[in-house]
Amino acid sequence: MILSTTPTIEGQPIQKYLGVVTGETIIGANVWKDFKAGLRDFFGGRSSTYEKVLREAREAAQREMETEAMKLGANAVVGIDFDYETIGQSGSMLMVSCSGTAVVL
Repeated sequence: MILSTTPTIEGQPIQKYLGVVTGETIIGANVWKDFKAGLRDFFGGRSSTYEKVLREAREAAQREMETEAMKLGANAVVGIDFDYETIGQSGSMLMVSCSGTAVVL
């Protein structure tokens, strides 16, 4: 499965458009991660803890989108867009969604 943020794949014309596919995930950061991130915020530097959570959420949403595309018979998804939002009380949860167009190359 080819996944691309571009609307086309160079050298591979799109034969058939199968429709929009999406993937969503919501992941919570626990109290320990919040504490460690708070220390990073106070002292400065990157929060590898939150970066890992963000990466896991993005990969889960992408897998879900890819699975949906495969069910339609696609061999690629083009025009992929990712969105990130914090939700829940005090923004304690992270929502990652992605969408694209399932196609046959």
